[in-house]
Amino acid sequence: MTDRWALAPAEDGGVQLAPLGPDGLPAGPVVREPDLAAAVRGRPEVMRWVWRSTAEVYPRLLATGVRVERCYDIEDAETLLLGHEGRSGEPRSAAAALARLRGGPVPPDPPQRAAEPGAQSPLFEPQSAHVPLADLVEVYAEQQRRHDRSAHPQRMRLLTAAESAGMLVAAEMNRAGLPWSADVHRRVLRELLGERYAGGGEPRRLAELADEVSAAFGRRVRPDLPAEVIKAFAQAGIKVGSTRRWEIESVDHPAVKPLIEYKKLYRIWVAHGWSWLQDWVRDGRFRPEFLAGGTVTGRWVTNGGGALQIPKVIRRAVVADPGWRLVVADADQMEPRVLAAISRDPGLMEVAGRETDLYQSVSDRAFSGDRAQAKLAVLGAVYGQTSGDGLKNLAALRRRFPKAVAYVDDAARAGEEGRLVRTWLGRTCPPAAGATDDSAEEAGIPQDAPVDAPSGGDGWVPGYASTNARARGRFARNFVVQGSAADWALLLLAALRQACARISAELVFFQHDEVIVHCPEEEAETVVAAIREASDLAGRLTFGETPVRFPFTTAVVECYADAK
Repeated sequence: MTDRWALAPAEDGGVQLAPLGPDGLPAGPVVREPDLAAAVRGRPEVMRWVWRSTAEVYPRLLATGVRVERCYDIEDAETLLLGHEGRSGEPRSAAAALARLRGGPVPPDPPQRAAEPGAQSPLFEPQSAHVPLADLVEVYAEQQRRHDRSAHPQRMRLLTAAESAGMLVAAEMNRAGLPWSADVHRRVLRELLGERYAGGGEPRRLAELADEVSAAFGRRVRPDLPAEVIKAFAQAGIKVGSTRRWEIESVDHPAVKPLIEYKKLYRIWVAHGWSWLQDWVRDGRFRPEFLAGGTVTGRWVTNGGGALQIPKVIRRAVVADPGWRLVVADADQMEPRVLAAISRDPGLMEVAGRETDLYQSVSDRAFSGDRAQAKLAVLGAVYGQTSGDGLKNLAALRRRFPKAVAYVDDAARAGEEGRLVRTWLGRTCPPAAGATDDSAEEAGIPQDAPVDAPSGGDGWVPGYASTNARARGRFARNFVVQGSAADWALLLLAALRQACARISAELVFFQHDEVIVHCPEEEAETVVAAIREASDLAGRLTFGETPVRFPFTTAVVECYADAK
């Protein structure tokens, strides 16, 4: 008897299933069932489902009330394995993997689907080409062999399992939605923006501020057009290069104050105004589409809705259901703690083993109690601030925590040289010539960078321009920390998901180092404890036995805005 089954939807609406052995090959006959949900519901003994794509299958199951324990997402695994093999950017679909395995022409991936406001899931969107179960199992078995050939097979298998779990969490969060009060949202918009004018024009407060800006310049100026504003300042004898707040707030001119206020309110009106509310909130829930592993580092993104950029004032609309609470948990100084775990620096691990302020502890050791300097030094090491005071701070940090600084220095050097750089579990930063548009943009690498194709599997790029090499080095320095933190967060989510399944709580939001659980009031303390336990477990699973701890600041609130 096996607890791992492969599953493939059939073109006629049915489903094919087969048990799998330890080698990933069928351990029994293929079974055909007419209904997907009934097939899965009727096999409660199955602990892990192997399928082509979670996005293809799981929303359909959730719509019928079927939840699965674990899955293996073949296309997601293909992305991770291609990256690990230095082949980032190659087509990742199951059909492409099968073609590579058989030596045939490799089909391109389908174009990325744009989100539609109010859509429940990608259920009715076009998917990759249909892959029969036998072919799917052939790809899966080969992926198991590729895991065995990776640099650290056990870590790579854990990463793949964690990423697949993240796909389940994202689908369930998409189904649940974030509790949202449309009435509160409208009240906030009225308070901030005033009345709406007929015809969709700017609301009253924006119109008033636009008039104030024009009056200050002595002529009509549209504050939503940067070119007009820059020209108006120039005519007033003031040279500015942009209308960014940090640049114009130091300017002495009566237009500055209303202009800054206009820009702040304009962003709210455009990004989270009445139209956004109509498009993205229904039935008391904000329903963005969370995409697990949407960036090169493994951090999540959302496909539409701007869920990861909700202004604090708009968070007043995130309100728990009656009798329920929001448990909002922020990981404390996550990335420096991750650096301690991956570098194995004894001094930094000792500091990160306390559930107290890490920056203050670092400052007591290396910066004479100056917390601000300590924080700048730690973040400078991670993000590559190595000039001016950053260089001096880095030198002080290197004296006290040499292995930690050497770890990110080595990653930066590997990045500059075009070599592959990996997180602790094996997620791989693509070499410059193999990076996709998104990954290159995230790394700060111009799309027209003159690079040569990699020669061999190590991702070496001989002709890499020095300026772009430095940019990629800075990105690689951060990648090993931020990406390892994303790997840890996936295991945290997986453990927390299992804990929530045992009670009535639901995961409703995740963003880098913050998670929100919606639960009955009487379960709140249970959830708080579950977050702490999930954090400890994720730390052990990801990094092994180290003294490093990953504490959370947790608030139990009725409104999201009250958590900060």
